[in-house]
Amino acid sequence: MSGYLAEVNSLRPHLSLPGVYAPQEDTALLAGALSEEPLAPGADVLDVGTGTGALALAAARRGARVTAVDVSWRAVCTARLNAWLTGVPVRVRHGNLFDVVRDRSYDLILSNPPYVPAPTTAVRPPRGRARAWDAGHDGRLVLDRICGEAPGLLRPGGVLLMVHSALSDPELTVGHLRSAGLKAAVTRRSRIDFGPVLRARTGWLRERGLLSPAEVKEELVVVRAELPV
Repeated sequence: MSGYLAEVNSLRPHLSLPGVYAPQEDTALLAGALSEEPLAPGADVLDVGTGTGALALAAARRGARVTAVDVSWRAVCTARLNAWLTGVPVRVRHGNLFDVVRDRSYDLILSNPPYVPAPTTAVRPPRGRARAWDAGHDGRLVLDRICGEAPGLLRPGGVLLMVHSALSDPELTVGHLRSAGLKAAVTRRSRIDFGPVLRARTGWLRERGLLSPAEVKEELVVVRAELPV
């Protein structure tokens, strides 16, 4: 756990406005996968749901041309300010997932989307902090959109790297991406202590069969999917 916390601290940008999802263990797990991904200078990278811009900045520091997108204006402002403060060029746009970038294609797409199953609603909250993690009763409201739309934005040989919880069915993610013609697999896993959101929902998650009575940690996964050349 200490290694992940060190990775998280290294990712923290200069600024995080209230209500913007700050880099945590899932960010660090995805950043580790990004660090091992070959990335040619000038490669086009898309970071969907950028939050503070931590992953976008990590890719840009490697010489990539990075576009970052978020549906939250607070996140957009945070990512723009962090790019300016660090002197790292990142193009940050306001939009809902891929809506504002459908005219482009990318060598690499990164995403740390909302993926936490939520008992209160079958749809994502329209505003507030929970919008950064709540994703419907099965946690897949955003994941399924990414699986359906990201393949069409990848160049031949392009890669999608996405992190989410094992509570949100990684096997289904892999299956959707393979059905879209990509080579997909879970490439990284990490078990972490429950955060405050999952601690508050433990009873509901166990009632739904998503957690066993003995489970006290959450498993995070990175799914890597590549469009064949």
